[in-house]
Amino acid sequence: MRRREDMTFAPEEYERRIRELRERMAARELDAVIISDPENLMYLTDHQTTGYSFFQALIVPLEAEPVMITRALEESNVVSRTWLEHSRAYPDSGDAILELVSTLRDLRLADSRVGYERNSYYFPAHQQDRFHDAFGEGLVDCFGIVEEGRIRKSPAEIEVMQLAAYAGEAGMAAGLHTAMSGATENEVAAAIASAMFRAGGEFPAVMPYVASGPRSMIGHSTWEGRMIRPGEHVFLEVGGCYRRYHAAMMRTVVNGALSDSMRSAQDLMKHTLAELRSLMRPGVTVSEVDRLTRRMIESNDVGASLATRAGYSIGIAFPPSWDEGYILSLLEGDERPLEEGMTFHLIPWMWGVDGDKTVGISDTVRITADGCASFLTLPEDFTVHESSARSFPAAAGTPRP
Repeated sequence: MRRREDMTFAPEEYERRIRELRERMAARELDAVIISDPENLMYLTDHQTTGYSFFQALIVPLEAEPVMITRALEESNVVSRTWLEHSRAYPDSGDAILELVSTLRDLRLADSRVGYERNSYYFPAHQQDRFHDAFGEGLVDCFGIVEEGRIRKSPAEIEVMQLAAYAGEAGMAAGLHTAMSGATENEVAAAIASAMFRAGGEFPAVMPYVASGPRSMIGHSTWEGRMIRPGEHVFLEVGGCYRRYHAAMMRTVVNGALSDSMRSAQDLMKHTLAELRSLMRPGVTVSEVDRLTRRMIESNDVGASLATRAGYSIGIAFPPSWDEGYILSLLEGDERPLEEGMTFHLIPWMWGVDGDKTVGISDTVRITADGCASFLTLPEDFTVHESSARSFPAAAGTPRP
């Protein structure tokens, strides 16, 4: 391992991660693992690039030094960013899978028991088929072996997630200020992105969700140039990012007086989050968290529902999604206990207030030794702009429907 001081974490953090991975490998009787998921590569080595659509994989033998297989252009990221001492690059005209197999043979792993991430988005089925044909017997699915370590964040990771939260809150505050009648969704998104990046944030796995008026009822809709009209609300969801770690939040803007139904929705979501923060601690089950969230949100009298899971693990992410929900989602029936160091985006949002509005207030939290703590400080109340519409100049080429 190269000892360098310009990585996201100290070398000792990566040494611990590799050591614990090898302990899990030994327990599964694996001689080596092949890691291809971008988030897992980042977790183990600090490697990151936007070029992960090209095949890349880290071979981690049980005893020998790890080796990175990567596209030739991306090898500069291995050299410049990571502690890795060994890499093998293939040209754009080359064959990544044959390079992988050749490296495994050079490491004398041809007759060994080798794990690979069968469910990785970036190791598609056609490449896996070729890999099996070229390598032969001895391949086993080890999907999740790295995630077993990722699910519990270390104190150093918590500190980095706090920096992501700071950036996200800066962006959200700017969005709440800008999202008044007369502005376009694009202007709101621009304000969020500018503030988030000026606060030290980096490109998130998902850019902000900005949905005004009736468009808030469209799942995962974001800015499309629509002008916010007097009396309309705006749903915002922002994920701050720092060194690929994320902290996310939902907030809501109301232009005009706060109606009884919107006030009721606001108060119910705030109350739900407060109850969740009181409930969540080591030993409480995932199912208990979902049941509490669902019971409280479904008790509303404004026609809304909780249309999704109650939340999900959050941490390292690359596009297209900032969540670690594939590792752990807050769903009823899952009896896994919460553990210290787990981090979650709690989303007791409400779909269909008065039949035509989606609103949200959410929180990113961490499980502590004896409870739960938020990463966020931004007020949870809806932001209300009661004054008349402001006039915002249209950006060149921006439609104002």
